[in-house]
Order: sequence, then structure tokens, then C-alpha cells
Amino acid sequence: MALIAMALGIATFAQKHKGASQEIGYQIGASYYIGDLNPDNPFQSRSHVTQGGFYRANLNSRVGIRFQVLNGTIESWDVDSDNSWQNNRNLHFRNNITEFSIQGEINYIDHVLGNPKHRFSGFLTAGIAFFNHDPEASDSYGNWHPLQPMCTEGQGWTGGLDPYKLSGIAMPYGLGFKVNLGTSLSVQVEWGMRKTWTDYLDDVSTDYVNEMALRLERGDLSAELADRMIELPEGFDTSEGLQRGDPGRNDKYGYVLASISLRVSKKPTTCWEQ
Repeated sequence: MALIAMALGIATFAQKHKGASQEIGYQIGASYYIGDLNPDNPFQSRSHVTQGGFYRANLNSRVGIRFQVLNGTIESWDVDSDNSWQNNRNLHFRNNITEFSIQGEINYIDHVLGNPKHRFSGFLTAGIAFFNHDPEASDSYGNWHPLQPMCTEGQGWTGGLDPYKLSGIAMPYGLGFKVNLGTSLSVQVEWGMRKTWTDYLDDVSTDYVNEMALRLERGDLSAELADRMIELPEGFDTSEGLQRGDPGRNDKYGYVLASISLRVSKKPTTCWEQ
């Protein structure tokens, strides 16, 4: 609600600001994730189609503010890794994320939609976002189940651990390129990353818990989804206490997007020079 209120305030400001213009746009692209199941390579995570829309207030030819809504799914499997430890851990997840954000845009050079003198520019963007998410994993029959209620690492039933939240704050940042198509349309391509303050986009963060205790507390399905290890390390007869994830490194997600926008204010004949 706070983000919506800010967006409405921006729209009001843009209407009163001399030289300001406004756009609405549609975005489509692919999502990716960096975390415990895919620590380094964004191209290794399984991509899904991401879609969204935005409203942009161009305060002048160099600075704009964008209110954006995106929905996409991130997914990763240990089996896709070339790391033998991950292959043996054998975990996977998918997570549908809906994001609401407000971002500032700074153009490298002057860009004005509708002005042939300023048809294109690269840009940088950064801001703040609120997101909802819900990680899932599939059982041995291929059925997908929400992971947060499973408490796979003991959240909610072992001392000192609370269930992780299914919403949070992220910091979007990225860069892109935009170019005009005529006097009213613009297209852009954009890469963006989201820094989060959670390590549970993938439901993986700390250590394995006692399998019997997990079965008693949350059931057989929880135990199945928590521990898929193919083979125990030499010298161990249980996975309890072994490393499952890295709690010192929060997860990230991001997008590669293409968009088209339509100017919804100012006539092409309006003087745009600032």
C-alpha cells in the first residue's frame, strides 16, 4: 500500500512538473536466481517467462521515476550443477515471486519520447521493492508442495528458529537501453538484479535436522523434501548436523526484460526542451 501511495504521489507531481511526461508499459522476459542451489552462474538456473507492467514519470530528459509490477518464477536443481557436492545433495525448488517496486532512472544522455533529437539512451536504475514468494519442491510422484510449512530446517519447532517470512523487501538495481519508435512509443531492454535480506527463496540455508524428529513433527513428506542426499559422506551414518546450505549468503533474484511503452501525456507538438 505504501508503494501504491508513493506512485500516486509521483503521478500528481509529474502532472504539475513543467516538462514532465508520463508513460505506461508492458514487460516480458526471463527470470534467474543466485543462491545456495546456484551460487555463481545466472545462466544455470532454470528460466521462466516473467511479465509485468510499469508507469514511468519522466521528470526531465535525464531523470525518471518508475512504478513497476512484475511476476515470474525462479527455479534451480542441484542435478544441473557441475559440483559433485551439490549433485549428491540433490535438492531443487521453484518459487513464484510477485514484486512491486519504485525505481529511479538516470539516462546517460538526454532522452525524450517523441523528440527525434533525443531518440535513444542507456540508463541506470535503482530503488526499493516489496515482494511475495512461496518456495515449492516436488515429491517422488512429481507433485509440487509449498516448503515453508514443512519446516525442513527445523523452523518453528526447534529452539531459536522461526518460520521464514513469505514476503520481504528487496533492493532492485540494473541497467538498460531505450529507443523511440515514432512519437509515442518506446522500446527498451533491461538487466536487473534484486538484493534481498532472506536466505530462503530456495528453502535452503543451514544444516540438516534429525530425520526422525522431523517426521514426528511435520510428517513423512517433510522428511522426504528436506533430505534427498544420494549418499552419506564417509564416516557418517546420519545427515543430522551436516551442512545443507550457506547461512552467510542471502539469496538474490533478477530479470532480463524487454518492454514497450506508450506516452500517455504531452502531445508531440509540445516543446520538450528543458
